Amino acid sequence: MVHDFSRRRGKRRLSAFCLAAMSLAAAGPASAQDSLSQSSIQAQQTQAELQSRIDEADDATRDALERLRQANQQADRLESYNAELAPIVDNQAKRIAAEQKALAQISVTREALPGELRQMVEQLRAMIEADMPFLRDERLARVDDLEQMLTRDDASQADKLQRIFSVWRTELDYGREMDQWSGSLDGSQSDAASQGSQMAREVDYLRVGRTGWYYVTPDDRAGGVWSVANGEWEVLDGDQIDEVRRGIRIAQDQSAPALLHLPASLTVENGRASTEDQS
Repeated sequence: MVHDFSRRRGKRRLSAFCLAAMSLAAAGPASAQDSLSQSSIQAQQTQAELQSRIDEADDATRDALERLRQANQQADRLESYNAELAPIVDNQAKRIAAEQKALAQISVTREALPGELRQMVEQLRAMIEADMPFLRDERLARVDDLEQMLTRDDASQADKLQRIFSVWRTELDYGREMDQWSGSLDGSQSDAASQGSQMAREVDYLRVGRTGWYYVTPDDRAGGVWSVANGEWEVLDGDQIDEVRRGIRIAQDQSAPALLHLPASLTVENGRASTEDQS
């Protein structure tokens, strides 16, 4: 009897356990399905977020690559431009260096310029006084004006230098020009002028550069050539007077240029001045 009762109680416990297990078994599939659905949704969300991040990273990478490509192109253009500018910059650097050097000499030049101007005027006077005495008063008057100009402060150094150069050019032009004019003849310098007249005061002059200086009287009865060696007029013969008159017409553009057969005022022969050659 005892044994049967124990067996029946054990069967009841087993039945209860089976019922509970069956209940859990009946409820288990639904809960697992819900859990799987939730996990799938989360996985899909995670995958979507990850894909979005990947897409954003791809966009950023493409933007970075595009900027890098543009930067490389800009660098190439700048390198080419710098190569073109290199010689220009080099020349500008040399010019700037030269200008700086010139500026450094300005103060020295400014201090030395007045003395240089004075020396140029003195040399000009010495040259005129040593030259043939044609138009001497007129030429020395220009030098006097220059000397007075140097003492004034109402003219700039540049203006003074320009005026001195102008007078120098005038003197240099005398050596390249043929000129004629009329004027008085100093009787103390001309024994030749006494030919045909007691004292010829008004004569016609002809100058051929600095090699020949001549005069003839208006009536063509007397004429002379200036002798640099002797410092006086020497007599011309009739044919030579005719040549001087022809030279005057050439200087006046009244006759075609031609070779004049005249003695020169100054020639160099064996280191000595002579008036024997032809002009």
